[in-house]
Amino acid sequence: MEYTKLGKTGMKVSRLALGTMNFGPRTSDEVAFQIMDRALELGINFFDTANVYGGWGGPGHGYTEKVIGRWFAQGEGRREKVVLATKFYNGMDNELDGPNDGAGVSAYKLYRNLEASLKHLQTDHVELYQMHHIDHSINWKEIFAAYENMITQGKIYYAGSSNFGARHLAYAEAASDQRDFLGLVSEQHLYNLLERLPELELLPTAKDLGMSVLVWSPLEGGLLAANALNTTSGRRSERVEALTQYGRQQLQRYADLCAELGESEQDVALAWLLNKSDITIPIIGPRTVEQLESAVHALDIHLSIDVMNQLDDIFPGPGGSAPEAYAW
Repeated sequence: MEYTKLGKTGMKVSRLALGTMNFGPRTSDEVAFQIMDRALELGINFFDTANVYGGWGGPGHGYTEKVIGRWFAQGEGRREKVVLATKFYNGMDNELDGPNDGAGVSAYKLYRNLEASLKHLQTDHVELYQMHHIDHSINWKEIFAAYENMITQGKIYYAGSSNFGARHLAYAEAASDQRDFLGLVSEQHLYNLLERLPELELLPTAKDLGMSVLVWSPLEGGLLAANALNTTSGRRSERVEALTQYGRQQLQRYADLCAELGESEQDVALAWLLNKSDITIPIIGPRTVEQLESAVHALDIHLSIDVMNQLDDIFPGPGGSAPEAYAW
């Protein structure tokens, strides 16, 4: 396993993060426990979750955090070995919070949601506490004061964001500088071979600010995994059916290139991200131990400049960073 520092911090995290969104809705507790145990054996020390995981048609919001908590409760150093990240933003169907249970970011939500997450996770702290989405009405003085308070109490080590725009990262940096606060150390964002818009603004901004970029959906919901075009059932099949003829041609060309390389589509997609200097950590979301072990193989794949250029040809990006991507 390879390790890197998380953004501006001295904390070291694995180059692959274990995403847990499937725990509960698609993966049983027993298998989830096996995946987490195996992840530690493989050297993956960075686990990512969110307080809403387990909802949206699953057992209920907070369920995934409870799965992780039950796993921690087995002891044997499990909690101590994990760099744990969770998120808050969405409502949690908590009648006691009334109108404050809606989506958004505030000190009230941070305090209440953090306490609930710590209870679910059966721990007294999380290393990284992330805002799950930008709240366009956010008050940086309010939210950073709350973060600082929880950091002082040892309940949070670092602040992070997810699904922010480049301008929001800049606003946050300016606000944290005024407070002499470390600020956001990471941004979790959608980025993959099929979704390259972040190259315009988000990735350059994060790099300039010294923030790590954590990638969610590195396989674009399974479209960049093996046999995508032959899928006949499930959510992935719906995405395949919605593809244009050009999109189908892209995936076929990609499958052909991976076959030439002797590697699976999913491993090449992860290797592409790992080969990008401005990407810190792809988040993998295995449903089985076998999928986890396969994903780790991506760390051993070196993509030559020629292959990287072929991937750019199949999946063209926006042309670089702004404004040069579209201006002189």
